[in-house]
Amino acid sequence: MRLSARNQISARVTGITYGEATANVAMDAGGTRLVASITVEAARELGLADGAEVIAVIKASDVIVAVPEVPRALAREEAPGSASAG
Repeated sequence: MRLSARNQISARVTGITYGEATANVAMDAGGTRLVASITVEAARELGLADGAEVIAVIKASDVIVAVPEVPRALAREEAPGSASAG
């Protein structure tokens, strides 16, 4: 198989949860957990099963960046212009 997509990650299937129309395929990619939602039909056609070696192909039009939340008390102490007790 040859693809133009560059975000290809080798992984191993660790579990499949089948719904009515969608199957959630859990994978281990070198210690990183990935989950793909695909149709039940696709999962069956691919013959997916626990332990199967697969390639996760990532296609994303957006990348969202997040930062951890700062506890509110700490945020008030560090807020610009806030007076600190001293």
